[in-house]
Amino acid sequence: MIGLALKLLRDELSNYVFQNKTPGDSITQDDIILHNISLMESDSQDLNNKIVITLVNTEEESTLKNISNVVRTANGIKYVEPPVFLNLYILISTTLGQDLQDAYEFALGRLSLVIQFFQAKKSFTIKNSPFTTISGDTNIAQENKDELKLNVELYTLTFEQINHLWGSLGGKQVPFAMYKVRLVSIKENSGEVAPLIEEIVNDQKVTNIN
Repeated sequence: MIGLALKLLRDELSNYVFQNKTPGDSITQDDIILHNISLMESDSQDLNNKIVITLVNTEEESTLKNISNVVRTANGIKYVEPPVFLNLYILISTTLGQDLQDAYEFALGRLSLVIQFFQAKKSFTIKNSPFTTISGDTNIAQENKDELKLNVELYTLTFEQINHLWGSLGGKQVPFAMYKVRLVSIKENSGEVAPLIEEIVNDQKVTNIN
């Protein structure tokens, strides 16, 4: 579900950036990618001149932990562990093109488009996301598609947090924005099935004491 959630956001964002890019900007929809930004300095990865979406943290939504673990089925009831609801922290980086004279200016323009996009659209589902390829993917269960209900908000870091973040990523800082994505549900459908209680029989014997 984490992958589906980020793919949904990537698909919608890539269409918006491509349609609204600055004249002269050569970015394509394939240049908005899900990738580990810490590999930016790696010789084996070309993450230059792109918009890179990276998952940097997950957080359990504690307010939704106390959900009933009893589910009604056609044959009775099923005891399952409640889903884990996660908040995702994603880093969206606009990397520089090495051969572009105005690389930094283009990167800032792309970052502005990212912020504009999430300012205008904060809630995402399959139904309100016409540009995602997830909706037509028959390999994805419809139940998983229906459960994709994401709310995205800008998450502001302190200067100290920024320093620790990019230090842990091991790369040079590029223009970026951090977003918090609520809520992603993860669950395992297995569980123990028990039949419905249809009749209560009282076998207790009553003894009269005279």
